[in-house]
Amino acid sequence: MALGLAALLPIISYLLVKGYSDNAVQMPKRFYYDSTIEKVVDGKRFTDTLWHRVSNIELTNQLGKKVELDQIKNKVLVVDFFFTHCPSICPGMTRSMRRLQTMMHSTDPRKVIDTPLVQFLSFSIDPERDSVPVIKAFADKYGVDHDTWWLLTGDKQKIYDFGINEMKLGIIDGNGKDTLFDHSPKFVLIDKDRIVRGYYNGLDSMQLLKLSQDIVFLSLEKDRKKPSAIFTALKQLWPIFIIVIVSVALFLFVNRRRKLKNIA
Repeated sequence: MALGLAALLPIISYLLVKGYSDNAVQMPKRFYYDSTIEKVVDGKRFTDTLWHRVSNIELTNQLGKKVELDQIKNKVLVVDFFFTHCPSICPGMTRSMRRLQTMMHSTDPRKVIDTPLVQFLSFSIDPERDSVPVIKAFADKYGVDHDTWWLLTGDKQKIYDFGINEMKLGIIDGNGKDTLFDHSPKFVLIDKDRIVRGYYNGLDSMQLLKLSQDIVFLSLEKDRKKPSAIFTALKQLWPIFIIVIVSVALFLFVNRRRKLKNIA
């Protein structure tokens, strides 16, 4: 029995740790799929979902640099839409984004967001007036970190297509009249594979707290194409498991020999 338990130790350890890690965190769900594939494996039918990956877009940031989504590697994205002449929700949303940015730069040892894992993106829906100097002044006014938070301007049609078709947000062009522009107060969370994982009201403090938590969860989310970190760690402990099994076997063998001698 002892030998059997020792042999099962690595399997039991893996199942316990994996079960705990899978159930401990409720990961943000995925939005929007392109298609599903039906396949049969060992007589069982499975459905594989191909989730929509947000298309690449190239624009100009507040420093006048051409940037695109394809150059952002292994980072979670937080996206919103604004314009510098906005008389309503934009200042509040920008301050909310700034609070998230501040959390990343906090010197508090309890901070949970790691700077290299998050990129903030704010798209101007009034790019005709929001030139590079204008959004740069806006960024400086709100204390934007130019490395981790890009304010983006460029082709209007490209921005509107991206907001409506990729982010699934309603945007209305005000044609230069500030009060006629209309856009969503939502922050959009996108994972490292560029799949939409959530929408959060940028003016709601509880929603911002949920967003900050989900950023952490997605930052830690494993790549499904890579082996489990837990399994990899346990594999490195195989020498210890083998030593334990051999030790138990030797103990049982010696103990049995001793009992046989006592009987004789």
